[in-house]
Amino acid sequence: MGDRVINWKQNLNVLWFGTFVAGIGFSSISPFIALFIGQLGDYNATQTSIYSGMAFAAPFLVKMIVSPLWGILADKYGRKPMLLRASLGMAIVIGAMSLVTSAWQLIVLRLLQGVFSGFISNANALVAAETPKSHVGHASGKLATGNVSGTLIGPMIGGLIADTFGYRYTFLITGLAMMVAFILSIFFVHENFKPVPHEKGEKQPHFLSGIPTKQILFGMFLTTLFIQATNNSISPILSLYVKQLDPTSTNIALTAGIIQAINGVAMISVAPFFGRLGDKIGSHQILKFGLVFSMGVFFLTTFVQNVWQLGALRFLIGISDAALLPTVQAILAKYSPHDRISQVFSWNQSFQAAGNVTGPMIGSAVVLIGGYRGVFIATTILAGINLFLVRKNIKSIETDKN
Repeated sequence: MGDRVINWKQNLNVLWFGTFVAGIGFSSISPFIALFIGQLGDYNATQTSIYSGMAFAAPFLVKMIVSPLWGILADKYGRKPMLLRASLGMAIVIGAMSLVTSAWQLIVLRLLQGVFSGFISNANALVAAETPKSHVGHASGKLATGNVSGTLIGPMIGGLIADTFGYRYTFLITGLAMMVAFILSIFFVHENFKPVPHEKGEKQPHFLSGIPTKQILFGMFLTTLFIQATNNSISPILSLYVKQLDPTSTNIALTAGIIQAINGVAMISVAPFFGRLGDKIGSHQILKFGLVFSMGVFFLTTFVQNVWQLGALRFLIGISDAALLPTVQAILAKYSPHDRISQVFSWNQSFQAAGNVTGPMIGSAVVLIGGYRGVFIATTILAGINLFLVRKNIKSIETDKN
């Protein structure tokens, strides 16, 4: 038993680093993607805008499609092989982005980055499968901070590397960090994987078919989509909103990056607490609190008058994220059948990617109608819809003895 305790904690620490770097890999390009593409060719403003949008969305669109396939293979052959495939693939592809000479080369490599997704979902599945049930909430909470914090802090890290060394070094350094995650996973991640035996010729069950808790699981998928959409709705307009609040500032990009990163700092700090609390009082209670809290914070953000107020409220959003995303992971871990746990987490990653794409689209569209402040009103409404869906879909959790 002692060895198992050591192993699950070791797995958790190594995979936290890997998911953190993977999150950075998907987001570090965002502060300067348009500027970098502008250096790759003689493109006009319209072409640069189109290519930037394509490069930004490419990995998320592909990840949304291919994630379930990697989940099926993980449940068949093990989660660790999928972790190694994803980390090595991303290390090579992201590193290769430092060598591109045209916008289309960058877009193709970003598409390949989406193909080599699956590190995060399989890290979640492996931790859920290998962690003692009494610690699943805490472990899932800590692991979830890796990906989300990497995604949120990534723009600031990418911007700092780009300003200090140049745009191409952002890709090179991120690729090297992902290679470190690959090497650590080889030697320090352990899995007691035993595939569930199937009769020869037996067909793979359809998505969620035959799972008694499928309503809960699908409800969590939708919750993940809405959380990501609300979190990312501000992304396209954050720097412009900061400029509106502080028009005399000469460090708009850095200020916007810091404000975005504050969210991740708050989440890293608070998520383990909510994980332990969820193990005691029930994950569904933490989930409802997080949604109500986020609604209040998003609504208050509508009335900010300066960047300090915006930063403080984004910190509070990080607290709500600490209550939401890790709790979803814990609920998925608890209510997923062991033989399909990787598929469940992979589908959740597909919904997460969908939220990453739809959130910025919603934010950009709302700005045209209601201005920057209108984005936060729309986000409050989305969080309210999410709360309604959660209350409807997790009634069975409330009657379950945690």
